[in-house]
Amino acid sequence: MKASRLIAAVAVAAAWTGIARSVAAPSDAPPGASACSGCHAAKAGVDTAVPRLAGRAAAEIVVQMQAFKAGKRPATVMDRIAKGLTDAEIEAIAAWYAQQK
Repeated sequence: MKASRLIAAVAVAAAWTGIARSVAAPSDAPPGASACSGCHAAKAGVDTAVPRLAGRAAAEIVVQMQAFKAGKRPATVMDRIAKGLTDAEIEAIAAWYAQQK
């Protein structure tokens, strides 16, 4: 009887952990993404010369970040920021921002 309760408790805990992860995952920004909001407005109503990233196509963000990283696009700080990110980090950040609305 104790073994079946233990198995049931483990199953419930595993299920709860999976649910918690699936609920939290979309809002958890990948490393590096939170720094973007210092310059890139998160809300559509904010008027700024710096483009919004939320909802932008991931491929577009990747292309622009790679251009900054390679020094092919003029920048004040984005070239230095992009050089500090790996290609995988850039792709993760781009994918996350593309999912934001």
